[in-house]
Amino acid sequence: MTLLLSVAVYLLLGALAGTLAGLLGIGGGLVIVPVLIFSFGLQGVSPDVAAHLAVGTSLATIVFTSISSVRSHHQHHAVRWDIFRPMAGGVLLGAVLGALTASLLSGDMLQLIIGVFVILVAAKMLLELEPSATRQVPGTAGLASAGGGIGWASAIFGIGGGTLTVPFLSWCNVRMQQAVGTSAAIGLPIAIAGAATNMVTGWQNPGLPEYSVGFIYLPAFVGIVATSIIFARVGAALAHRLDAKLLKRIFALLLILVGIRFLT
Repeated sequence: MTLLLSVAVYLLLGALAGTLAGLLGIGGGLVIVPVLIFSFGLQGVSPDVAAHLAVGTSLATIVFTSISSVRSHHQHHAVRWDIFRPMAGGVLLGAVLGALTASLLSGDMLQLIIGVFVILVAAKMLLELEPSATRQVPGTAGLASAGGGIGWASAIFGIGGGTLTVPFLSWCNVRMQQAVGTSAAIGLPIAIAGAATNMVTGWQNPGLPEYSVGFIYLPAFVGIVATSIIFARVGAALAHRLDAKLLKRIFALLLILVGIRFLT
């Protein structure tokens, strides 16, 4: 696949990720990471680094998409900064440790773990499993610990953390709008710490393709960022016209197929 064709694919991927994020309320990383792994395979990127490159690139794109999202949620007073602040330190440390953990895994093992995670997320979407609001928001230590776990897992999977943060905050009796807005804010330090660590751990890796900065592939990064922010607004507009519940089920089935492909 030529560089020009690759850039076109990344522009389309950004549009798809942005639209789905706005339409279904899912994190773009769930789309970006699997598609990038497939794309890198077509480009002949070594399987030893393809999954790491996909995760690092996804986190780098989330830095920019989350800024726009946080600004929008803050304007609607949907970010619980009193929750964000104690979680932020744990999130930063967890994301660094998560990226370091991923760097220690082989390409096949990382891809396997991502496949299992994708299938679990799809099952949750299909079965509409949501935690009951059975407890209150914990104290500073509890929030920092939760942030550490969320940051660690999110950096391994290349996501902004919404898949994990929203259920946690809902369980803690935080209103859904505030859970989503606060999750968007938490995704920013996850992405910054995760992307930076992936740059360091992948620096001068001999298996990386040209135009890579550590485990971040610049053509994919630029292409995805260029369109995802724009199409997130398109997805949000479509959410008021289409049956988002049906689309979410269809997307979940596609995720299961992707996950199975990673496991074989």
